[in-house]
Amino acid sequence: MDLLQAFKEHWQRNFAHCTTANAHLLLAVSGGVDSVVLTELIAKSGFDFTILHVNFQLRGADSERDELFVGELGKKYEKSVVVQKFETNSYVTENGIAIQEAARNLRYQWFQDYLLMQQLTDVNKKYLILTAHHADDNIETVLMNFFRGTGIQGMRGILPFQKDRSLLRPLLPFKKEMLFQWAKENALDFVEDSSNQSTKYTRNFFRNQLIPEIQQVFPQAPTNILQNIDRFKDVSDIYQESIDARLKLLMESKGNEWHIPLLKLKQSNYLSTIIWELIKQFGFSANQISEVIKLMDAGNGSHLDSASHQIIRNRKWLVIAPIETKQAVHIVIEQDVPFVAFQLGSIEINLQQQLNIELSTDPLHAMLDAKMITFPMLLRKVQTSDYFYPLGLGKKKKISRFLNDQKLSRTAKDQVWVLESNQKIIWVIGLRIDDRFKISTATKQLLSLRLKAN
Repeated sequence: MDLLQAFKEHWQRNFAHCTTANAHLLLAVSGGVDSVVLTELIAKSGFDFTILHVNFQLRGADSERDELFVGELGKKYEKSVVVQKFETNSYVTENGIAIQEAARNLRYQWFQDYLLMQQLTDVNKKYLILTAHHADDNIETVLMNFFRGTGIQGMRGILPFQKDRSLLRPLLPFKKEMLFQWAKENALDFVEDSSNQSTKYTRNFFRNQLIPEIQQVFPQAPTNILQNIDRFKDVSDIYQESIDARLKLLMESKGNEWHIPLLKLKQSNYLSTIIWELIKQFGFSANQISEVIKLMDAGNGSHLDSASHQIIRNRKWLVIAPIETKQAVHIVIEQDVPFVAFQLGSIEINLQQQLNIELSTDPLHAMLDAKMITFPMLLRKVQTSDYFYPLGLGKKKKISRFLNDQKLSRTAKDQVWVLESNQKIIWVIGLRIDDRFKISTATKQLLSLRLKAN
């Protein structure tokens, strides 16, 4: 069967709620064969779409080449191309994580931010993000999950649809060999990522070394793994129903803490599995299961930490409490809204004529050129990748570095919010406006924003 026909049938079976009439698709396109084939299939299926490209600036001239190629792809299909550049190496250094994890975090966070803005500005369309993950990616993911010890959930592989993120992966049934062949038959140009051959990345080791070696002994291994993924999805659903029922009996919610009675926990069958399901949602690893078991008999006040939570031995209980409460809050501000309340207090919003108004020096009062502002605005917590052009500096600066220069404590940094317009940060709340939005002699109207802190 031709790939296009198979793709359309797969879409109809699994994503029939997304039609050419009601959906606008946001395609994650790197320029490689997978995303190029996905773009062609979506175009031939009659969908309206926008191309999203991330330049991680990790491969020098190759990164720029990929960006230019994707730009030409947009011209070919007469579709918009939105490019986001990241200083990925700086993000890796600041967060102490691997390059692959950093790239994934930056990529998906930007996708979600862009998706949210589109959903807010056009409520009549169903906006969805599409990535070009295929069957070979799924095989690699399941094997990596097995060796990482992610449990039964990891054996489901890559999910074809994540409703909470409006994320679709419609190429999962198709092997990369089939994508290559179809690209060749349809004379599709694409770019090769040289880093795909480097074994310093975990996925490439599985792709280029481990799986080919396994196939020397078990030639049908990839096909068998794909069949197992389908079976594990059913097994996972049954398993999760049982786990949810057990956790409901064990976990008592008290504010932002969870209390687990030790006696009930010790009487549980399959103790290690139950503990894993208890702790994994709070950032703990599978390697810490044995430590939790020891904690059950440890002294009062003993504790075990993850990046975000503590498990505390408190008399007859294990208490799971957040080390630091972080809320991912996004607040949309429409035009003509007089004020908005949020975690730090409230912001008064006024639009007024520029009539010899004396500029305020109060950091809690931002005065901006209204002509430069696009609604809706978005009020949110600062993110690691954020940057702006601080007033008076005249050049771009990472907000994380700006906050360091302000000598804010770690606690204070965690409380910083930003206001953005059209994906540009216009005000680091209570600290500095963006130079690009400042009032000038040409300003006719100004937007006054005054923070009233709690």
